[in-house]
Amino acid sequence: MSEFDIKAGEWDKNRMHRERAEAVAGAIMKRISPGRQMSVMEYGAGTGLLSFLLKDHVGSITMIDNSEGMVGVLRQKIEESGSPGLKVLMADLEKEDYTGEKFDLICTLMVMHHVNDVELILRKFSAMLRPGGWLAIADLYAEDGSFHGHGFTGHRGFDTGEFAKLLERNGFGNLDTETVYSIDRITPDNDRKKFDVFLMTAVRR
Repeated sequence: MSEFDIKAGEWDKNRMHRERAEAVAGAIMKRISPGRQMSVMEYGAGTGLLSFLLKDHVGSITMIDNSEGMVGVLRQKIEESGSPGLKVLMADLEKEDYTGEKFDLICTLMVMHHVNDVELILRKFSAMLRPGGWLAIADLYAEDGSFHGHGFTGHRGFDTGEFAKLLERNGFGNLDTETVYSIDRITPDNDRKKFDVFLMTAVRR
């Protein structure tokens, strides 16, 4: 059982998780102006906080996650919402390919710093988007490792300049970046720190 399987049932009760998703959703809608014709995919959707904020502004959303616990919560939320445009898929794009429909928007929230091979996922995102489709990635700016603490094997946030180069190398242009949220957090070392979250958008060439 993964960390996210354990946390799934209580995830939505965390005010910071909700506020963060609201900030990112608001920034995406302002930047992209999504419409009812848009087909969206959220990767690493978790309990779908971001997707549920976007669902009334787009046509359909496919939520992909590799945590059984998160997917279970998602399925229950979809059933309770009665929203026909929402669907969930349990998958790990680092280990398997997606061969379904192409999308007009792909978004992620605090996911990419957990991804081992970031460029692989960006390459797959490029293939999954229609030409002219949008990518919206929200994640941590580069930090000193204290966000997760000792033993974390993912990325210590991202240098947005370097991240932009990865996007450009994998078929994206029209890049834009802004700070959309600040996480006030007690670190594993018991220090209080703020960690800023960026939203980077790009267009599939």
